[in-house]
Amino acid sequence: MKVESKLYEEAVKLIESRYPSGWGGAAAMYTSEGSILTSVSPENINASAELCIETGAILEAHKLNTEITHSICVVRDDENSHYKILTPCGICQERLFYWGANVKAAVYTEDGALNFKTLKEIQPYHWYEAYEGESLDEK
Repeated sequence: MKVESKLYEEAVKLIESRYPSGWGGAAAMYTSEGSILTSVSPENINASAELCIETGAILEAHKLNTEITHSICVVRDDENSHYKILTPCGICQERLFYWGANVKAAVYTEDGALNFKTLKEIQPYHWYEAYEGESLDEK
């Protein structure tokens, strides 16, 4: 099974176990070591304290000192709804750029097809381009 399909399955599995009814969302990320990291968004009573669904997996990768190569964020409106893939928001794109412009992220498509693009494809004019080859490439 392809990495992309496995990530989708892991995200859906987490949604179904963590959110058996109502809204649900989960992220899954693949690492250069072959591991899959998953996360959900923490629930807060104050919306200003919320974090993106992907944040937990990104932080886990930093904790483990491993590189993320692929990322997916999947949501559903309720237990009877179809799953939707969400393109990473700008903040999560910035977080993922830590591992370079070739990280692949799943993007939204109208037909719900599983489609991954590199961060460079998602953001071809990213500010990072102004520093290509400089110390930003070193971690």
